[in-house]
Amino acid sequence: MNRYLPQKVLIDKTILDLPFTKEVLSRLPTVPKEIVEPKTVTGSIFDKHILYLTKNKGRFFRPCPCTNKHYYISCEYRILDVSTNCAFNCSYCILQSYLNQPFIQVYANIEDLFRELDSIREFYRIGTGELTDSLFLDHITHLSKYLVPYFAKRNLILELKTKSTNIENLKGLDHRGHTVVSWSLNAREIAEREEIGAPALEERLKAARQCQLWGYPLGFHFDPIIYYPGWKEGYSDVIELLFKYIRPEGIAWISLGSFRFMPPLKYKIKRRFPKSKIIYGEFIDGLDGKKRYFKPIRIRMYSHLLRCIRKYAPDVLVYLCMELPDVWRSVFGFIPERGKLKQMLDDVFKK
Repeated sequence: MNRYLPQKVLIDKTILDLPFTKEVLSRLPTVPKEIVEPKTVTGSIFDKHILYLTKNKGRFFRPCPCTNKHYYISCEYRILDVSTNCAFNCSYCILQSYLNQPFIQVYANIEDLFRELDSIREFYRIGTGELTDSLFLDHITHLSKYLVPYFAKRNLILELKTKSTNIENLKGLDHRGHTVVSWSLNAREIAEREEIGAPALEERLKAARQCQLWGYPLGFHFDPIIYYPGWKEGYSDVIELLFKYIRPEGIAWISLGSFRFMPPLKYKIKRRFPKSKIIYGEFIDGLDGKKRYFKPIRIRMYSHLLRCIRKYAPDVLVYLCMELPDVWRSVFGFIPERGKLKQMLDDVFKK
């Protein structure tokens, strides 16, 4: 397994003495290091060979920046910002548009993170994979060894969302079923062509099967679903492959989301991935300002994937990510009322 190793580490001088900083640096003894003033860090967002240890001066815990909730149904997810950027080079990645910091960035002030979590009194599903891949750095940070046991003792659910196979630190942790390990999956052709640097589908599913053997609930996210010639066969095949490796009764949820993007991302994909064809589909302007496939295309894709999943897992919770109520009705035959999708997902752990 190829693991990420930075070519250089930049260290914000304000976090030099933090225990987590020292711990991370101890695992990178041969990598060149430079202490920097935080305001002097500049460079391209694609300088992924540089790891920047710094301080999160804002909030770690916050609502997921779901698309316009006035029009689209939200699952009311919460996110935990532990780091930003990712070593994988997926052509469709929204981080190309959302982030304005230059490197792979890790926040070292984890004491502040846990203070925020200590103050939570409600039940939440909380994920670390919004602005990064949850596990690709775990061999360096060992953050899972802090988070998983902590969530095991709280009325909270942690989701680690990844394309990585970097799961060794999860072995033997007392998770008590409070950590869902989730994998992003796609049709083989899309995975091989557009998810550059990410492990192959079989490798992801082998890692998922191992986590299932360790007792972790699993999640799977087909997002973004790409409309391309042969899409039906492609997604049918990957769903068949999924259930060759995974027992359906160990799956907490499966989400479906079609390819969508803010208009500026098109030009970044065109420049950085000139061979990619994903931006040349039939798109319209969504109510949230994002480019989306025409509604009949989205409905056709979701309905097909749902039928394929139901063949193997009739009882697993499947939901749509950031979709319109009438799309829900066309695919599932009902529209979740406000707050109902959150309840459906929460109830997986409240039974």
